[in-house]
Amino acid sequence: GIDNYMPLSDWRDGDDHLDAGYGSIYNLDYLAANVLGGEGYDWYYASKADRDAQTRTPITDGAYGEPWVFRYKDLPNWWQNPHHDRPGGLRAASPTAWVPGSKPIRFTEFGCAAIDRGTNQPNKFLDPKSSESSKPYYSSGKRDDFIQMQYLRAINRFWSTPANNPTSGGTEMLDMSRAYVWAWDARPFPWFPAKTKLWSDGGNYNAGHWLNGRATNLALAAVVEEICTEAGVATVDTSALYGLLRGYGVSDVTSARSALQPLMLAYGFDAAERDGELAFFTRTGRTDRVLDTASFAVSADLDGDLELIRAPEAEISGRVRLTFVEASGEYETRSTEAVHPDEATRSVSTSEVPLVLTKNEGRAIVERWLSEARVARDGARFALPPSATAVRAGEVVALDLPGGPATFRIDHMERAEVAIIRALRVEPGLFEAPEMPETDDEVVDYTPPVPVLATFMDLPLLTGEEKPHAPHLAVTADPWPGSVAVYRAPEDNGYSLNALVQAAARVGVTETALGAARAGLVDRGPALRVRMLSGVLASASLDRVLNGANLAAIGDGTVDNWEIIQFTDAVLVGEDTWEITGRLRGQAGSDALQPASWPVGSTFVMLDGAVPQLGLPKSARGLERHYRIGPASRPLDDATYVHQVHAFEGIGLRPLAPVHLEASWSGGDLDFSWIRRTRSDGDSWQSVEVPLGEDNESYIVRVLDGTTLLREDTVTSPAWSYTAAMQTADGAVAPFTLAVAQSSAAFGPGPFRSLDVA
Repeated sequence: GIDNYMPLSDWRDGDDHLDAGYGSIYNLDYLAANVLGGEGYDWYYASKADRDAQTRTPITDGAYGEPWVFRYKDLPNWWQNPHHDRPGGLRAASPTAWVPGSKPIRFTEFGCAAIDRGTNQPNKFLDPKSSESSKPYYSSGKRDDFIQMQYLRAINRFWSTPANNPTSGGTEMLDMSRAYVWAWDARPFPWFPAKTKLWSDGGNYNAGHWLNGRATNLALAAVVEEICTEAGVATVDTSALYGLLRGYGVSDVTSARSALQPLMLAYGFDAAERDGELAFFTRTGRTDRVLDTASFAVSADLDGDLELIRAPEAEISGRVRLTFVEASGEYETRSTEAVHPDEATRSVSTSEVPLVLTKNEGRAIVERWLSEARVARDGARFALPPSATAVRAGEVVALDLPGGPATFRIDHMERAEVAIIRALRVEPGLFEAPEMPETDDEVVDYTPPVPVLATFMDLPLLTGEEKPHAPHLAVTADPWPGSVAVYRAPEDNGYSLNALVQAAARVGVTETALGAARAGLVDRGPALRVRMLSGVLASASLDRVLNGANLAAIGDGTVDNWEIIQFTDAVLVGEDTWEITGRLRGQAGSDALQPASWPVGSTFVMLDGAVPQLGLPKSARGLERHYRIGPASRPLDDATYVHQVHAFEGIGLRPLAPVHLEASWSGGDLDFSWIRRTRSDGDSWQSVEVPLGEDNESYIVRVLDGTTLLREDTVTSPAWSYTAAMQTADGAVAPFTLAVAQSSAAFGPGPFRSLDVA
């Protein structure tokens, strides 16, 4: 097994370094030639000074004629030959136990960082926290995903060629089916690397070895070839076309020209017919040949041997804008703009391309457009003699002008008796991506589908604006799915959408018991501790509380057993845990159902806009209905949906329990009276008496001996006399109990309030 990070290039700036003849570091022939060639095979650098000067020392073995012993790249010779140790530099007569070709080689690791000139030193990476962090030789440190792609293509192309991969007994030397590229990360892209607060090494991704988010990229040349093939152009040359494509959309059936045009603009490449085939090549600004102006031909179409042209300033836009699809995030449409420092107008040249680009790639494109347009103001026209057949369209030629040397790209060539050339000024630096800091990607947190916690509540009227018969629903989940769908049906099929809940309710669980307390007074008893499953609590002034703030329900989780409370103070005492004091108890008439104590583990729900009422016909009161509740983005039969069956009595229609019960003896008779309450519009101080709130006034009075019912009467006013005759008939002897409840035609009797008679 080998961790293979052997260099595939020795690339430098400029056009005069030793490998410049290959034209580009991205040239696959160049990279492949260095798999078993170049540094570590043909030659090495004896020192840093030699490396800087490109003084290459050949790798030889003058003593024994086995240079492969010192060539760390020469896997075939190492694999195919016996091994003789060289203690003290002397070759041992007997070989080691190694049997040539006895077992295959595996690349346990190989790879290249996505960094400028990464193939110069594929093992190098940038990590400010690592002592081994450094750039490859002569690298600017800029991100370069394409060099990583070309490295992998070169390695695979070379070793997949049978002539390069010897065999022994039918087994290949290098088993590329078990060659492992560094690195694929188990963390999900694009959340890694974008979520740097979660993963602190996310900043290393841009110029790192990671394949996540890069493995699906395509070579620009492959896309151009596919477009041409679809158009019936079978013979094309893309050997000098370099670039990486992350995504490109062609929405309509269109011509090859219109499909290629956005790519040519964005990636800066040209097309020309060369030797009978269509050639595509990347603009580099690199000089292809030098032309002597003295050798120019004479043409009647030209004023002199050489025409130099400069376009008016008004024809050149000083502000350009590009709209594209952003990579590595939510694939949103983005725009980027470049402005020339001298630009005084507000006019903008706008282009839109259906390309997936990083922000920096988009920025680099508009910077190049702006610079190219400025430099290309200068043009030249000249003629070449028929003998100049080697000069081709698209080439960059250098001219020695009176003002100094200049380079021009041949944009148009018309051959007749002479070749009429039209060329535009270029500069090599135009095509180098500018230094720009990498920007953070914007991604939305992934929300895994999880079941929701749904709490149905049949509550009394809280504001008077509710539908009195309809239930409330509190829904929460962690994480919150964005919106929750509520489906309803008479049975467990045939569901229809009942509601969409857009916000999570604030739901908690009590961690201390809450004893009973009187309604209408501030309960200053021990603090109620609540651990919130979702949401937070906050304090409110007493005035705000009296005006409806901090309204909550506490109950056992069943549909109709809830006490409505309010509170003034909420103090955070632990993670997601609050202590509540300054409570108003038994609000909205819920005091009648207040138990002696709400135990630990009771459900606590804040009643606010996140707890909506559900739609329910009045005719469905008291009838069981099936509900399925789950993330709105998931189908109804998804496992995240919870199924519940409930019937609702419509507590909002229930009359409140009477108060201020009094009983007094008058002779042998017992006079019983009370004061009714109203369930709606009862808080106005302007009324002489609170509204009845029912179709008619009606009460049910009961006489009880323990749990035995002695008498039950219906009356229409808040008073009743238990005569001596009735007592005799009922066999009632003090002590006994009187109980009364207000009744309504819509609901029936409300809660009973009782009074013991001694």
